[in-house]
Amino acid sequence: MIGVGVDVVDIERFRRSLERTPSMRQRLFTAAELASLAGRVDPVPGLAARFAAREAVMKSLGLGLGAFGFHEVWVRRAASGAPELVVEGRALELAIAAGVRRWHVSLSHGDAVAIAHVVAE
Repeated sequence: MIGVGVDVVDIERFRRSLERTPSMRQRLFTAAELASLAGRVDPVPGLAARFAAREAVMKSLGLGLGAFGFHEVWVRRAASGAPELVVEGRALELAIAAGVRRWHVSLSHGDAVAIAHVVAE
């Protein structure tokens, strides 16, 4: 195991940020992520969990916010329906340098918070 990262996002605070700065959705999330959540009554909890996943990846590599671009790590659904990480660009370079060969990600959210847990193996 290379590292473990966990991040928690306050959903209402995240919602207010998205409302204040509408362009934030495109800056933080890929078109595929936005499309995958577009049909939900409330996509914000899912977006908050995906944002947490990015930060959890940084933490699993022992890095801080800004180590790579937000579109370089994103979450897609596997055929099974489970979330899986896509790691590209600078994030991929850093992961390879750290020896990461496989990622594990778990996302969850309730009424108040969204959480992501990432293991870099």
